[in-house]
Amino acid sequence: MATSASSQLSKVVKRQYMELPQGDKVQAMYIWIDGTGEGLRCKTRTLDSEPKSIEDLPEWNFDGSSTYQSEGSNSDMYLIPAAMFRDPFRKDPNKLVLCQVLKYNRKPAETNHRQTCRKIMDMVEHQIPWFGMEQEYTILGTDGHPFGWPSNGFPGPQGPYYCGVGADKAYGRDIVEAHYRACLYAGVEICGTNAEVMPAQWEFQIGPCEGINMGDHLWVARFILHRVCEDFGVVASFDPKPIPGNWNGAGCHTNFSTKEMRENGGLKCIEESIEKLGKRHNYHIRAYDPKGGLDNARRLTGHHETSNIHEFSAGVANRGASIRIPRSVGQEKKGYFEDRRPSANCDPYAVTEALIRTCLLDEEGEEPVDY
Repeated sequence: MATSASSQLSKVVKRQYMELPQGDKVQAMYIWIDGTGEGLRCKTRTLDSEPKSIEDLPEWNFDGSSTYQSEGSNSDMYLIPAAMFRDPFRKDPNKLVLCQVLKYNRKPAETNHRQTCRKIMDMVEHQIPWFGMEQEYTILGTDGHPFGWPSNGFPGPQGPYYCGVGADKAYGRDIVEAHYRACLYAGVEICGTNAEVMPAQWEFQIGPCEGINMGDHLWVARFILHRVCEDFGVVASFDPKPIPGNWNGAGCHTNFSTKEMRENGGLKCIEESIEKLGKRHNYHIRAYDPKGGLDNARRLTGHHETSNIHEFSAGVANRGASIRIPRSVGQEKKGYFEDRRPSANCDPYAVTEALIRTCLLDEEGEEPVDY
């Protein structure tokens, strides 16, 4: 099994340094999304005291020419703190700081979808939009081979692995448990986890989160997963179809509701939203992965519990549909619906913004409206 060289370093030796007192100083790790729209970057600075709110955190900058975000002749980019969490790796009082990226002219970088998402969420905050996102991922060795798979071949076919238990069914549970506890410590709204259909594939769920918080919490949960995997010497992949052939892909199913949908008779509002989504399928497919639908085309084939990327469908308890209404929602006539189209590597800001634009702001057509 190919693991990274750094994972072989003694964690016991490291621990004696991590236990040293740090005085009144605080380490703040600034995290941002790079120019790929799915990669994360980070760097740390020392603060003189523990920040109590976002306002206590200074702006910072970085070299955008090394993150696919600018050219070398004009490479400084601004980091604007947006959300703060406890640091599960360095522990209190240290912080993880999720940042927005602005260009030299103070305009949002191309992959900074948080700015417009925040604006759209503010327009509908009276409707109290809730989201829950189910993040699937695959654990790989550093050679790109799925963790625990035979080096020359494949494990047994899918069937026993989903929510499985046992060394021959659950591959890499240590990583899942470490990630779960680290998220809870950090203050991330993680609400569950399970082994997925393909061996070495897992899922964690974030939510319910209101408005912009959905994107903030999912991005930080992803960052924490990458860091946990780094300690174990393996890689977390959010590729929507990491292994071609008769294996399930990886999505990020998105559950959505408003105050009206959650109240008695809310099913009518859910059905109206689904009707609007059906008329705007192509717009959503473009928003649901960082490559405008190309990544998802490998996953949304109509097989392996997915809908076909070229067709819109909806149904109660149907895992082969674009939109699934849970059976309990159909019975109680209120609740939420699940959009099964977003890919594992989607930007949650882009996904949640698209849902609000179509379902609540009644936008139509192929392009978002500029407010």
